[in-house]
Amino acid sequence: MQIVSEHSRKDIHNSDIPVVCAACEARHGGVCSTLTPSQLTELSRHSTRRRIDPGSEMVGQGEATNNYANIIRGVVKLSKMLSDGRQQIVGLQFAPDFMGRAFTRESALSAEAATGIDICAFPRAVVERLVAEAPGLEHRLHEQALKELDEARDWMLTLGRKTAQEKVASFLYLIATHIDPEHGNATEFDLPLSRADIADYLGLTIETVSRQITKLRKDGVIRVENSRRVIVPDVDRLMRFAGMD
Repeated sequence: MQIVSEHSRKDIHNSDIPVVCAACEARHGGVCSTLTPSQLTELSRHSTRRRIDPGSEMVGQGEATNNYANIIRGVVKLSKMLSDGRQQIVGLQFAPDFMGRAFTRESALSAEAATGIDICAFPRAVVERLVAEAPGLEHRLHEQALKELDEARDWMLTLGRKTAQEKVASFLYLIATHIDPEHGNATEFDLPLSRADIADYLGLTIETVSRQITKLRKDGVIRVENSRRVIVPDVDRLMRFAGMD
């Protein structure tokens, strides 16, 4: 995961950059980092900051996508529903990810706030116009699509070949390395999903998830407070328990 350095944040004091954008994580590590001050100004004129409560659906599967958004804070849960109503969690998004698929007219997934989140939303038409003007923006969107493809392949390996303990450790490692992009790896965090959602995401039962969390705790890989607060004394050790090189 990319950690943003102080050097890369020097433009925070650039008076040409809109105030609302200057300290935004997506400005430094997300798609907006490719835009010039004038393009940022244009985008900010049409953008809306929103705070969304946990459990709120942001877009439903098959709904028209009239807006895109940058995630400023929090975790978004992506799900796919079958025709008979069964649902599967297929991914998570974190700051400063870009929500939405450029040039598509409807959402193939449902997106729900797994935690309280802050987003910066803007009309699809404005973004697509900027893509035509800014090759760097198109390149960054392409990069994110490829990153999501690589992550999906890695998760296929996790679901298909890893043990239950490695799956749970992989999930915890994912959260530890993505939940706080500004400061890098997090050694302490609240679980963004319920045990039931974690089980759904990992293809395990709730009981198995609970057993493996208990085992990781007994092995000293993690500490758990108040059932949701996780402390990771050594992120590298957690990575090894996840079966990662």
